[in-house]
Amino acid sequence: MLITVYIVLAIAATFRSIYQIIAKFDEAPLAYSLSAVAGLVYIVATVALIKRRGAWRTVAWCALLFELCGVLIVGTLSLLAPQLFAHPSVWSHFGSGYLFIPLVLPVLGLIWLRRVDRAARGIEEPA
Repeated sequence: MLITVYIVLAIAATFRSIYQIIAKFDEAPLAYSLSAVAGLVYIVATVALIKRRGAWRTVAWCALLFELCGVLIVGTLSLLAPQLFAHPSVWSHFGSGYLFIPLVLPVLGLIWLRRVDRAARGIEEPA
């Protein structure tokens, strides 16, 4: 389920940002650039979560941490300095335009990766 949501968000964010950059980049270059970055991060995270072995596990951790930091930083800036965002990005207002999925998804992904890592090492999850 987690990977399915990542696939949908990767497609939605990437294609939306491509359209915005082609059609109206001059209206909100920062927001549209950030949406493109988010789309790319979602693509990398999706691939890394699917493969999730060896170096891909590290890529998954890095992508999800970057994603969480991005949504927290951009979400905060979009509230404190709204003049920076003429139009919203995927991460503006903590992903409110995407039903806050960009805020919740990396947290769930990190929890899932932690459980997978612990299970691979034979460590029991606390009850």
